[in-house]
Amino acid sequence: MADDYLVRIGKLIRDARQHRGWTQSQLAEALGTSQSAVNRIERGGQNISLEMIARIGEAVDSEIVSLGYAGPMHLRVVGGRRLSGAIDVKTSKNACVALLCASLLNKGRTVLRRVARIEEVYRLLEVLNSIGVRTRWINSGVDLELVPPAVLDMGAIDAEAAVRTRSIIMFLGPLLHRMDRFMLPYAGGCDLGTRTIEPHMIALRRFGLDIAATEGQYHAQVDHSIRPDRPIVLTERGDTVTENALLAAARHDGVTVIRNASSNYMVQDLCFFLETLGVRVEGIGTTTLRVHGVPDIDVDVDYSPSEDPVEAMSLLAAAVVTESELTVRRVPIEFLEIELAVLEEMGLDHDRTPEYVADNGRTRLVDLTVRPSKLEAPIDKIHPMPFPGLNIDNVPFFAAIAAVAQGKTLIHDWVYDNRAIYLTDLNRLGGRLQLLDPHRVLVEGPTRWRAAEMMCPPALRPAVVVLLAMMAAEGTSVLRNVYVINRGYEDLAERLNSIGAQIEIFRDI
Repeated sequence: MADDYLVRIGKLIRDARQHRGWTQSQLAEALGTSQSAVNRIERGGQNISLEMIARIGEAVDSEIVSLGYAGPMHLRVVGGRRLSGAIDVKTSKNACVALLCASLLNKGRTVLRRVARIEEVYRLLEVLNSIGVRTRWINSGVDLELVPPAVLDMGAIDAEAAVRTRSIIMFLGPLLHRMDRFMLPYAGGCDLGTRTIEPHMIALRRFGLDIAATEGQYHAQVDHSIRPDRPIVLTERGDTVTENALLAAARHDGVTVIRNASSNYMVQDLCFFLETLGVRVEGIGTTTLRVHGVPDIDVDVDYSPSEDPVEAMSLLAAAVVTESELTVRRVPIEFLEIELAVLEEMGLDHDRTPEYVADNGRTRLVDLTVRPSKLEAPIDKIHPMPFPGLNIDNVPFFAAIAAVAQGKTLIHDWVYDNRAIYLTDLNRLGGRLQLLDPHRVLVEGPTRWRAAEMMCPPALRPAVVVLLAMMAAEGTSVLRNVYVINRGYEDLAERLNSIGAQIEIFRDI
């Protein structure tokens, strides 16, 4: 390679390392080399092979250094292994993305503890950086610091990153207080069918926001003379809709009442965070919220989002499907009680510790130990409901669990247009799932799983369900193009390997 290319590649590697929050010594340890060698590579003073570039890319979990190899990330799974030991639940992906959006409300410094290091967070950070927000990983890359500029540069927004996350829709609530007009790219995310933003618009129009959608952009205009003069009634009890209304109400000078609000885990975490900003929120955990807004927020805050109940459910499902004994620590029990009640009805053998409090001082946690069990299909169908019902994102895991139970289980995933369809991918692995219509699937068990090679479903939770079934299947399976899993889970393969799985990350070179 010519020297100028070595220098350019070295800078890319340095930037990727710093973005992960690592020192040169930490990267050297991950690569099995010396700190001086990493220093030479970053300065462009050492020849570097395509294989080494690929290894560095995997170490720092960054597509920035994917110059030397083509194609997406894949997983090679050696199945039929029992899991054992204990594993901690990480912080909530959905709470973290909401808090990143909420940081735009604050003129001061925001520190978020143990932020989920996932693709969805990285995309939002790219967007925030592009409009002038300074972000950096601190405390050995565990925590995240955000410092906003005096004026956001919306003209420089990273549109490519923005369209890869549906979370960008939650910029609307904070931004309507900061400017008279702005543009946002269309929201993206999982392929789950048509998802209208009209409920967001109905809520935010009450704060003077008007949006026209043309040419791949939301063109937003704000009439600051319009203020909510009566309670806002959400037309759907959605999580992001409630969060957007909360973000808009947080800097409204007055009291905003939000009815038919979601009381789900990420909404509660957002409310707790808003209280650290000085915004008083009454009714947390209920469907009616009274928000006492603060028109000017300029404080230095430090907040710890709580653990992710959906990741907790993923880990519990991994133990059930692989017939393992596993302890899952730091489980937010308040948001898994219905799921556990259903599993108890099916015959799950488990126990739990006394409750203790999460780092946010509010969320209740337990440690759960799951043991191999003879499961029976539930008498009633499995279907989601708004909190405190069975979590919408936990429904797909019951497809894999039902597949190892004796009998037939009806799963009714009424929320999304396409997700039930993706669950039938389990048939490639030996499952017996019959699609009754786009929202209902009949699962017959028990299943004799078999290894297969297949593409990753384009929806996050069904993709993880397929991975769990591969872990249970004797032989070697391959799951190709797992970007969607990286959107919602941090180092999932490595963490599953730590409790006994055998999953190899590889790329086509």
